[in-house]
Amino acid sequence: MAQSEFEIEISLENKPAARDPVAETIKRDLLAKKGYDQVSKVRSGQYLRIVLKANNEEDAKEIVTKMCNDLRIFNPVTQNLNVLNVKKL
Repeated sequence: MAQSEFEIEISLENKPAARDPVAETIKRDLLAKKGYDQVSKVRSGQYLRIVLKANNEEDAKEIVTKMCNDLRIFNPVTQNLNVLNVKKL
């Protein structure tokens, strides 16, 4: 079976208990000072879009998850990896 190309969208977010200095700065320095004090919480993260070859969508998702873990693209102690979308190209 020939492999197809898939585009996988991933978000890396800090876990709820992890400190998030980027989000703290956004909330404190940008939102509150500019009149958006109705915002009670901000969390920051990263977004990745990766294109790779795989047999099917499930394999593509597994490859990306394994790759992110093996290569330490994210820190599983402080961050959550979320696969947002897998799309065949």
